[in-house]
Amino acid sequence: QVQLVESGGGWVQAGGSLRLSCAGSGVTLSTYTMGWFRSAPGKEREFVAAINRSGTTTNYADSVKGRFTIARDNANDTVYLLMDSLKPEDTAVYYCAGYTGWGYPSSSRTLYDYWGQGTQVTVSS
Repeated sequence: QVQLVESGGGWVQAGGSLRLSCAGSGVTLSTYTMGWFRSAPGKEREFVAAINRSGTTTNYADSVKGRFTIARDNANDTVYLLMDSLKPEDTAVYYCAGYTGWGYPSSSRTLYDYWGQGTQVTVSS
């Protein structure tokens, strides 16, 4: 059974940083294109960032570009989301997700087959 498990969420003041991690169980993450999405109260789940299988190509939502970095460590089967200069509007539940396609890492959540349970990030002003 494929499971994705996020960790690293928490509370931080505006301007601070957090690092989220996503580990796989029953799956080798290096065979998946991976992404991060987030859901804020009253809003639809939205794309944050994605990375291709080899880690050579990334894709970011405009709202996080220049502040967030997605990375992967295929040797340790882990995907990261490094979040800097956090803003209150970044407050959300963050989910990692994966799909087996190749090519440019997609921002479309409908392509993603597997999802984690999410980790809460709260940014106070």
